[in-house]
Amino acid sequence: MNAPLFKQMLKTNMKGISNYAFGSAFYILLMFWLYPGMAANTDALNDLLKSMPEGVVNAFNIQGGFGSMEAFISGEYYGLILPILLSIFSLMVSTALLARLVDQGSMAYLLSTPTTRRHVATTQAAVLAVGLLLIMLVTTASGFLGNAWFIGDKFEFDGTRFIRLNLVAWMLFTAVGGISFLVSAVMNDEKKALGTSGTIVFGMFGLDMVAKVSDSVQWLKFVSIFSLYRPGEIAAGGGSPAAASIVLMLIGAACFIAGVIAFSRRDLPL
Repeated sequence: MNAPLFKQMLKTNMKGISNYAFGSAFYILLMFWLYPGMAANTDALNDLLKSMPEGVVNAFNIQGGFGSMEAFISGEYYGLILPILLSIFSLMVSTALLARLVDQGSMAYLLSTPTTRRHVATTQAAVLAVGLLLIMLVTTASGFLGNAWFIGDKFEFDGTRFIRLNLVAWMLFTAVGGISFLVSAVMNDEKKALGTSGTIVFGMFGLDMVAKVSDSVQWLKFVSIFSLYRPGEIAAGGGSPAAASIVLMLIGAACFIAGVIAFSRRDLPL
């Protein structure tokens, strides 16, 4: 890795990272602020869930109901808003870090310095990984802050489950980031790279939702990394967060490594 390049690229992308981090913090604080009002109607809301088709409940990750704070945010935030938010971040930043530089000709200036393609690609991968880590750290810290501000001892909140929820979410977006980074590493055109990685990531997200809705197409979950991400089950104390985290981490690491190797070996239009 090239340390000066890492500092410069992290500085260049810090505004975007900060925007997503503060956006995530705002949404999760909003969830904590809303929960006391929702908790007064927990029984009615849970009865409503029971009347809904099981597939719909599973698709929106609200299996845990509204009996606890972490169950509430697992459906309202971690089930839909956060996956969309950080998927967009991963796609945009990974494309900007490699494909955009090649497309605009800026990569030629980087490679004219005493550094190798592998060092450049490894550095860009590290920038994306650190950006995702910072966003998840801010999100986790905001959750505990929201609990201290708005919940306190009034309602149940399991901090351990909340940390597990954020850990699996981080590993999920490490995998998403790795996939989008690999696509960016093998393409020269920024728009094509963004479109291809977007199709893959949001295609898998859609397939996972469809698999949850209907038992007849449950097999679709086997082609989606999002099937390993079950925030409702984690919030309820179930699932296999450790196993899911390991698999997602391995997928992400494999894609990042493959992206670095592919970028270092392919012909570039410099």
